[in-house]
Amino acid sequence: MSLTWPLALLTIFVVPIVLGAYLWKLRRRRKYAVRYSSVALLRSVLPKGSRLRRHLPVGLLLASLALLGFASSRPQVTRQVPIGRTSIILALDVSRSMCSTDVAPNRLAVAQAAARTFVQDQPEGTRIGIVVFSGFAQLAVPPTTDRKELIGAIDGLTTAIGTAIGSAILKGLDAIAEVNPNVAPVGDAPPATVGPPGAKGFVPDIVVLLTDGANTRGIKPLEAVPYAVERGVRVYTIGFGTTQPAAMVCSRTQLGGAALGGDGGFNGGGFRGGGGQGGSPLVADEATLQAVADQTGGQHYTAQDTGQLRQVFADLPKDVELQKERVEITAVFAAIGALLAAAAVAASIRWSPYP
Repeated sequence: MSLTWPLALLTIFVVPIVLGAYLWKLRRRRKYAVRYSSVALLRSVLPKGSRLRRHLPVGLLLASLALLGFASSRPQVTRQVPIGRTSIILALDVSRSMCSTDVAPNRLAVAQAAARTFVQDQPEGTRIGIVVFSGFAQLAVPPTTDRKELIGAIDGLTTAIGTAIGSAILKGLDAIAEVNPNVAPVGDAPPATVGPPGAKGFVPDIVVLLTDGANTRGIKPLEAVPYAVERGVRVYTIGFGTTQPAAMVCSRTQLGGAALGGDGGFNGGGFRGGGGQGGSPLVADEATLQAVADQTGGQHYTAQDTGQLRQVFADLPKDVELQKERVEITAVFAAIGALLAAAAVAASIRWSPYP
């Protein structure tokens, strides 16, 4: 359990103050009470349990004040969130380097097959969205439980020039914001100063980003990380492909012309990228991907062939099932405190010595 406003616990000090005032009042009352020659005789006259009843209203009131004071600190508990309540954003690289045949028949075809199986294997109720990115990122399918729509989008992926990894992260955050009111859209405002990942808890929604290259366009991946940390969104990264890319051969469907701002991308069989920011656009920037995962609280995976990529996607649900979120339980303590206060009033009226 954690407290959002720990200093508010100081309000609990009102309990010993009230208790002291009550004890002082009892002592003062005894001072002016009628004196009996026999205390035993007095006790025998009093109904059994009356001595406890006279203190019960105050006891209930003190307990109420303690609970309300604790509630003012806004206590939170961490609980495990079932995968069925999770939104998973698949951010898939469709840059022209995904046509490389170092993973047969090519990287894109293998990635499509693995993503298709991943979608089909998810439990009912799990929302999945698809972000595709090359020269820029776009939301292909908003988070949905419609498996048919998701599979259709995966089967229709086309390639273009550029690799905008940072933009894909931001687009994934915006996609989550559409279905989770606790996640704010990215907007134009810079991220606030944030602490380590999970300092304020994680939301159950995650971004799974697959890429075979390095960022060449738009905001850099590590510059996009603070936006994810601020929103408590974990980013799981997958570096795909070997370190020795082969000839790039895509089907006519996979080429896609200028579908995402590309222009065909081939010049005598070679790759023509742009806007380089360090690293080869044909080889996954594992160091950056590892940093993105570490700094957002996710995990990084490496896959150099079909079997490894399938295993990565098969392992993902196990990680997602371990998602945890912080839930504020202020209302529980406040409600119990209010009930105890009402009980104190009722007890006081019921056993009041006055008509």
